[in-house]
Amino acid sequence: MSANLSDQASNETRADRQLQSKMQAMGKRARKAARLMAAAQPGDKNAALFAIAENLLAHSDSILAANARDLRDGRDTLDRAMLERLELNEKRIEQMAEGLRQVAALHDPIGGITDLNYRPSGIQVGRMRVPLGVIGIIYESRPNVTADAAALCLKSGNAAILRGGSESVHSNQAIAACISRGLTDADLPADAVQVVDTTDRAAVGAMLRMPEYIDVLVPRGGKGLIEFVSEHAQMPVIKHLDGVCHVYIDDHADIDKAIAIAVNAKTQRYGTCNTMETLLVAESIAEKILGPLSQDLHQAGVELRGCERTRKLLGPSIKPATDTDWAAEYLAPILAIRIVDDLDQAIDHIDTWGSHHTDAIVTENVTNARTFIRAVDSSSVMVNASTRFADGFEYGLGAEIGISTDKLHARGPVGLEGLTSLKYVVFGDGHVR
Repeated sequence: MSANLSDQASNETRADRQLQSKMQAMGKRARKAARLMAAAQPGDKNAALFAIAENLLAHSDSILAANARDLRDGRDTLDRAMLERLELNEKRIEQMAEGLRQVAALHDPIGGITDLNYRPSGIQVGRMRVPLGVIGIIYESRPNVTADAAALCLKSGNAAILRGGSESVHSNQAIAACISRGLTDADLPADAVQVVDTTDRAAVGAMLRMPEYIDVLVPRGGKGLIEFVSEHAQMPVIKHLDGVCHVYIDDHADIDKAIAIAVNAKTQRYGTCNTMETLLVAESIAEKILGPLSQDLHQAGVELRGCERTRKLLGPSIKPATDTDWAAEYLAPILAIRIVDDLDQAIDHIDTWGSHHTDAIVTENVTNARTFIRAVDSSSVMVNASTRFADGFEYGLGAEIGISTDKLHARGPVGLEGLTSLKYVVFGDGHVR
C-alpha cells in the first residue's frame, strides 16, 4: 500500500515538473518572439492579421466541427449561459474575421513619439509608445477570445500566451491552427501567439508564477477565476470582477426609446458582462413604462424580480427582489427592477450595488444626462444607448482583450493602447550635464 502511494506521489511530482518545464519553454519562446514583434513593421503585422482572417473563413468547417465536439462534451456539465458563450456559428466566425480586419485597419501606435519638447538645457524630451512584452490571457468558454486576443496582441507588438478553458479546448486549438498559419504566411514568428494545449488546471498556476516571461495577465471568465488570478499572480493583472450593469429610466425619458433600450440591454445576449442586470425606473414615469416593458420582457422569457413598489404596480406574480438580487450578475434571463424616487437615488443605488462596469441613463434632459455621466463612477457610462455597446468592437477598437474596471493603466474595453506603455526618449547633440 505504502509503495503504491509513494509511486503515485512520484508520478504526480514528475507530471508537475513536466508541465512546469513545458510552460517555462513556452515562456522562453514567447519572450524571444516578443523582441521580434516589438520591431515588426506595421505592414507585416497587418499582413498577418489579414492572413489569419482568411484562414478562419477558409477553415470554418473544421472550427465548427471542433466547437460541436466541445458543445457535445459540455451538455451535461455546463449551464445555459456557459453553453451560449461557448457556441460558435458561421456568423460568429465571420465576426472574428471582421474583428481581425478592423484591427489591421487601425493606426499602429507602436513607435509613435508624442509630447516632444525642448528643455532649457537644449535636450529634447518626448514619450514613445511601446509594447508591454508578453501578455498572458486566461479565459473561459468563449473561443472568439482566442482570435480577438491574438489580433490585439499582434497589432500592439506583443507576444501572447493564451490559456482557454477546458470546455473550449477543441475550438481553441482549431482557431490556434489558423493563427499559426497566418503568422507563417506573413513571415512573423509563430511563437508570437501560443495557445496552451493542455486542460490541466496546473497550467494556470504555472502561468501565474512566470513573471520573468509574462509581463501582464488578463483573466476573462467567471468571478472565481478572476479572483484566483488576482490573488496569486506574480505580475500585474488587468481585470474586472463583475458586470452588474444598470439602466436608469429617468422621469424625462422618451417611452419608446426607454423600452427599446431596456429590452435590448437585457435580451440581446444574456451571458455577457455588459448585459443589464438591474433596471432602475423613476417613480413619476414607472406607471407609464413598466406595464408595456414588462410585457415585452415576459414575451422574451425574462423572469422579473422587483422591489415592493414594482410588485405593487405589476402584481404579486413578480418575485420580490432582495439585496442578493441587487448585487447579482445573473448572466441569465432574470432581471431585477427597482423604482427609485429620482436621479439622486438611482445614482446612489448604482454606487452601492454596481460593479463600476457599464451603466446607462435614458433621458431627454441634458442636465440630468450630464449629472449622471459625471457622478456614476463606471468604466463606461452611456446616455440613451444600450449597455450592450460596451464592447471593443463597437467602440472602434477592432476587438478587446478584456474590460477593466481598475483605474490604473487601462480602464473600460482594453484595446491596442491598453496593451502598450510609454517610455521617455531624449535627443541631444553632445549635450552633457
